[in-house]
Amino acid sequence: MTATRQFPWDHPRFKSWISVARACQVMNQILAREIASLDIKPPHLDILVNLYRFEGLTQQDLARKLLVGRSNMSMLLPQMEKRGLITRRGDENDRRVLRLYLTDDGRALAEKAMDIQTKVIDRMMETSTLEECMSVANVMDRLTAALLLRDGR
Repeated sequence: MTATRQFPWDHPRFKSWISVARACQVMNQILAREIASLDIKPPHLDILVNLYRFEGLTQQDLARKLLVGRSNMSMLLPQMEKRGLITRRGDENDRRVLRLYLTDDGRALAEKAMDIQTKVIDRMMETSTLEECMSVANVMDRLTAALLLRDGR
């Protein structure tokens, strides 16, 4: 007698995971298309938004917030610096540390990009009630925290 094999797609949590992953992928594709007119891509947007919210982050802090390696930052930041969107300044208390800041052009671009991002999010989430949106956010926050904990971060 052979035991019946259980496939991942037969598991209810797998369906949930795939649904979230697909929504994220579609959202990123739509967002990339919408911000292309600003000559930026989603990774640039992530950097702009984080520096807009948290001025003066170090490259390491920014990489940690975005859950990417410092090497990713090493590729993107010089491009953005060359475009005049960000600047690096020494830390007042520790000269070994460089902090990242938006320039005036970077701040203006971040604001335009955030307007586009907000409209995309509103279009995507308009089929859900505020309570449903908050429920999804709470579940995803718990999931992210559990994954980071298991990953040792």
